[in-house]
Amino acid sequence: MRTELCEKLEKGRIRSGPMASDKSYGPNGMFHVIGPLSRPLFIMASEGDRTTPWEHVSVSLKRHPPTWAEMCWVKSLFWNSDECVMQLHPPIGDYVNNVNTCLHLWRPHDGAIPRPPAHLVGDKALGVLR
Repeated sequence: MRTELCEKLEKGRIRSGPMASDKSYGPNGMFHVIGPLSRPLFIMASEGDRTTPWEHVSVSLKRHPPTWAEMCWVKSLFWNSDECVMQLHPPIGDYVNNVNTCLHLWRPHDGAIPRPPAHLVGDKALGVLR
């Protein structure tokens, strides 16, 4: 996770109230920014710690969950392009859904995220099919 955030995020940082933070908090805090589709995104971020060794970013809108494009954009704000982060679909018995318009990005502190072989996703040589 980036230790210094871009100007857009810093400008959108919530600086008053119970979720207030400032630049000294690094990537930790709550942010309100206009996303790539010109819609307001509410973002909460945490770099984790020893007791919760996960980097975590949640993204929500008022009326519906963010799109894939919005989640990719947020990923690029908090992590470098060579870092792998994930969205999870846990067993239904483990679901927690406090905000039904919210999606999450996760990255563990202690190792690489396992990924399937690239050929199971697609063929890079084909490019983007339209």
